[in-house]
Amino acid sequence: MTVTIGRRRLLAALGVAAATWPLAARGQQPGKLPTIGLLGATTPLVESQRLRAFVQRLHELGWFEGRSIAIEDRWAEGRTERFAEIAAEFVQLKVDVIVTVGTLPALAAKQATALIPIVFAGAGDPVGTGIVASLARPGGNVTGLSVQFTDLAGKRLELLREVVPNLRRLAILINADNPAAMKEVGEVQAAAGAFGLEVVTLEIRKAEEIASAFEALKGRAEALYVFADALMNTNRVRINTLALAARLPTMHGVREYVEAGGLMSYGPSLPDLYRRAADFVDKILRGAKPGDIPVEQPTKFDLVINLTTAKALGLTIPESFLLRADEVIE
Repeated sequence: MTVTIGRRRLLAALGVAAATWPLAARGQQPGKLPTIGLLGATTPLVESQRLRAFVQRLHELGWFEGRSIAIEDRWAEGRTERFAEIAAEFVQLKVDVIVTVGTLPALAAKQATALIPIVFAGAGDPVGTGIVASLARPGGNVTGLSVQFTDLAGKRLELLREVVPNLRRLAILINADNPAAMKEVGEVQAAAGAFGLEVVTLEIRKAEEIASAFEALKGRAEALYVFADALMNTNRVRINTLALAARLPTMHGVREYVEAGGLMSYGPSLPDLYRRAADFVDKILRGAKPGDIPVEQPTKFDLVINLTTAKALGLTIPESFLLRADEVIE
């Protein structure tokens, strides 16, 4: 079954920036304008801040929906099986470029077409997971931006230990179907070993397994490292609620998790990556071949902490840590 989020719902999620998108676009005949197929891994609400950045940059580059481009948006709502379905639908629609974020959606799009250009606004280890041949020369029909999550594992544990100084046992929650997650586990385990931490890994593949994973974790950890992907992001409120009930400080790679009650996050700014993805789309729509456009790395990283959650966990955050934070949520 195809699930399409209506234009009104997308506009509502995007807010003021998207209000400039002409609603007359709904009346456009297919094929008259270059079309972007937006494969959303989660929901418009989750990705609203990132989408605003993407749309704003398109505007700056001279692309306006209904006038110079059309945008077809589809949302997987964190359901892995939807990625391939949406990608196949975009192939049928003959969109001019597919834009997505995350390793699994990018892989699904690549498997669906070798002809339509694909831009990923963030993927973990795009070379190691086979999305591109190399960062300098991606080859094929895919290019975009790497999120470098695996490279940041050690830094995240350093930050977590500053806030939880007596940390000895760490749990990792991952989507076992995500190859980038499996690689990040190795990086986290190596960093944890260097810090003398015991590690327990919890693997899930669907939302229904989250509660049982926490049940299995009881008494076995003093903090939780959550791998960021569509499955986790869609269920971030539930994960943080269970972690808080278990009195587990959480480390994340994306700020949305901290907004949803997580303790802290450190990682690349996804709105910045979405904004830069618009530049890739612009180049492709003007004739560049995706395989010739080098994959870019993040340049902006955010450290975010939730003081309300810290207080609920009985943690005192050092003043020096707060001064280094890019955002403090209270």
